[in-house]
Amino acid sequence: MITEHALLDVLPGSEVEFEWAFGEARELISASPGFRGLELLRCLEAPSRYLLLVRWDTLEDHTVGFRQGPSYERWSSLLHRFYSPFPVVSHFESALSTSSSVV
Repeated sequence: MITEHALLDVLPGSEVEFEWAFGEARELISASPGFRGLELLRCLEAPSRYLLLVRWDTLEDHTVGFRQGPSYERWSSLLHRFYSPFPVVSHFESALSTSSSVV
Protein backbone atom coordinates (compact mmCIF):
# COMPACT_ATOMS: atom_id res chain seq x y z
CA MET A 1 0.00 0.00 0.00
CA ILE A 2 1.14 3.54 -0.81
CA THR A 3 0.32 6.69 1.14
CA GLU A 4 0.12 9.94 -0.78
CA HIS A 5 1.08 13.00 1.29
CA ALA A 6 0.16 16.55 0.31
CA LEU A 7 0.54 19.63 2.47
CA LEU A 8 -2.19 22.01 1.31
CA ASP A 9 -1.82 25.71 2.03
CA VAL A 10 -5.25 27.19 1.35
CA LEU A 11 -5.82 30.90 0.76
CA PRO A 12 -6.67 32.43 4.16
CA GLY A 13 -10.37 33.07 4.55
CA SER A 14 -11.39 30.33 2.11
CA GLU A 15 -11.18 27.38 4.50
CA VAL A 16 -14.95 26.80 4.76
CA GLU A 17 -15.39 26.96 0.99
CA PHE A 18 -12.38 24.66 0.50
CA GLU A 19 -13.76 22.07 2.91
CA TRP A 20 -17.11 22.15 1.13
CA ALA A 21 -15.43 21.72 -2.28
CA PHE A 22 -13.27 18.92 -0.88
CA GLY A 23 -16.40 17.12 0.26
CA GLU A 24 -17.58 17.08 -3.36
CA ALA A 25 -14.12 16.20 -4.70
CA ARG A 26 -13.85 13.29 -2.25
CA GLU A 27 -16.54 11.45 -4.21
CA LEU A 28 -14.40 11.67 -7.35
CA ILE A 29 -11.22 10.26 -5.84
CA SER A 30 -12.98 7.57 -3.83
CA ALA A 31 -14.41 6.09 -7.03
CA SER A 32 -10.91 5.58 -8.49
CA PRO A 33 -9.54 2.05 -8.84
CA GLY A 34 -6.94 1.34 -6.18
CA PHE A 35 -8.24 4.00 -3.79
CA ARG A 36 -8.28 2.70 -0.19
CA GLY A 37 -9.14 5.77 1.90
CA LEU A 38 -8.15 9.29 2.84
CA GLU A 39 -7.81 11.71 5.70
CA LEU A 40 -7.93 15.49 5.47
CA LEU A 41 -6.43 17.04 8.61
CA ARG A 42 -6.51 20.74 9.52
CA CYS A 43 -3.51 22.28 11.27
CA LEU A 44 -4.19 23.70 14.74
CA GLU A 45 -1.35 26.24 14.61
CA ALA A 46 -2.03 27.40 11.03
CA PRO A 47 -5.77 26.98 10.26
CA SER A 48 -5.29 27.57 6.53
CA ARG A 49 -2.97 24.55 6.28
CA TYR A 50 -4.24 21.02 5.69
CA LEU A 51 -2.57 17.65 5.43
CA LEU A 52 -4.06 15.26 2.90
CA LEU A 53 -3.22 11.58 3.28
CA VAL A 54 -4.58 9.22 0.63
CA ARG A 55 -4.03 5.47 0.63
CA TRP A 56 -3.63 3.68 -2.70
CA ASP A 57 -2.92 0.09 -3.66
CA THR A 58 -0.07 1.18 -5.95
CA LEU A 59 1.74 4.35 -6.95
CA GLU A 60 0.33 4.00 -10.46
CA ASP A 61 -3.24 3.94 -9.13
CA HIS A 62 -2.64 7.56 -8.16
CA THR A 63 -0.19 8.87 -10.75
CA VAL A 64 -1.76 7.18 -13.79
CA GLY A 65 -5.21 5.91 -12.86
CA PHE A 66 -6.45 8.99 -11.03
CA ARG A 67 -4.29 11.84 -12.35
CA GLN A 68 -4.71 10.76 -15.97
CA GLY A 69 -8.27 9.54 -15.52
CA PRO A 70 -11.59 11.16 -16.41
CA SER A 71 -12.30 12.57 -12.92
CA TYR A 72 -9.07 14.53 -12.48
CA GLU A 73 -10.19 17.54 -14.51
CA ARG A 74 -13.23 18.00 -12.25
CA TRP A 75 -11.04 17.43 -9.14
CA SER A 76 -8.71 20.18 -10.37
CA SER A 77 -11.51 22.63 -11.08
CA LEU A 78 -12.95 22.10 -7.60
CA LEU A 79 -9.73 22.39 -5.59
CA HIS A 80 -6.70 23.87 -7.35
CA ARG A 81 -7.92 27.47 -7.10
CA PHE A 82 -7.61 27.35 -3.30
CA TYR A 83 -3.86 26.58 -3.12
CA SER A 84 -1.08 29.08 -2.61
CA PRO A 85 1.53 27.83 -3.21
CA PHE A 86 0.57 24.77 -5.21
CA PRO A 87 1.20 21.66 -3.07
CA VAL A 88 4.03 19.22 -3.51
CA VAL A 89 2.82 15.63 -3.46
CA SER A 90 4.98 12.79 -2.15
CA HIS A 91 4.35 9.07 -1.91
CA PHE A 92 5.37 6.81 0.97
CA GLU A 93 5.44 3.11 1.75
CA SER A 94 5.55 1.51 5.17
CA ALA A 95 8.97 1.19 6.78
CA LEU A 96 7.80 0.51 10.33
CA SER A 97 4.39 0.20 11.87
CA THR A 98 3.14 0.10 15.45
CA SER A 99 -0.19 0.45 17.10
CA SER A 100 -1.34 0.88 20.64
CA SER A 101 -4.44 -0.35 22.28
CA VAL A 102 -6.17 1.01 25.32
CA VAL A 103 -6.95 -1.58 27.94
